[in-house]
Amino acid sequence: MGVRDLLGDTLALALPPRCPGCGAVVRGDHRFCVDCWGSLDFIGPPWCATCCRPFTIDRGEGAQCGACLDSPPRHAGARAAVAYGEVARTVALRLKYGGRLAFATTAARLMARHLPGDADVLVPVPLHRWRLWSRGFNQAALIAAALARTSGIARDPLLLKRARRTPALRGMNPRQRRDAVRAAFVVTAPERLKGRHAVLVDDVYTSGATADACTRALLKAGAGKVTILCWARVVGDAFD
Repeated sequence: MGVRDLLGDTLALALPPRCPGCGAVVRGDHRFCVDCWGSLDFIGPPWCATCCRPFTIDRGEGAQCGACLDSPPRHAGARAAVAYGEVARTVALRLKYGGRLAFATTAARLMARHLPGDADVLVPVPLHRWRLWSRGFNQAALIAAALARTSGIARDPLLLKRARRTPALRGMNPRQRRDAVRAAFVVTAPERLKGRHAVLVDDVYTSGATADACTRALLKAGAGKVTILCWARVVGDAFD
């Protein structure tokens, strides 16, 4: 056994992999313990053919939810690895505020199965420069980078810019959220977007206000299609 292998084994003993949800020791990096894994509510079909809101029963191919029938979204679907719940929330908050940057890879590994087959570019939801400066990183950009490594799809973290500072959306109702982010995003280089299928990457999809504002900017700049992909999606009317 070489010195490097010995150091690796020693480090593994001193700092064993831990569950992203509860911190229990697990068998490998980015793995959940049995209890946390069992409590994750994975999202997949059957879902709305337009927005990917999950259905409790299969309504048939091409079925749409009431909201999409009433007002079809601009995007080509809002896909999420899991429904927003206790464990999903813990992972998102530890990544965003706890500095657990490796959790971006944890999220990306479970999001990758929902990447559209014809995706051209991964575009993270941007932070305003002052928020980026205070936090030190953009969690959406970290997830997009991890997705790019595993999928081979190009990412463009500077393509979309938050042109003005927006207030925190927590505690706002859907209409207030839409008003807060209206016209807040601009595309910096439209020539890199023309006709391409952009996948907008974020950590949590709540009311959809931020994703809708980003989608509007991307389509206006010439994107052929925009699909939203996130770690967790709020299912129902709860906002956090």
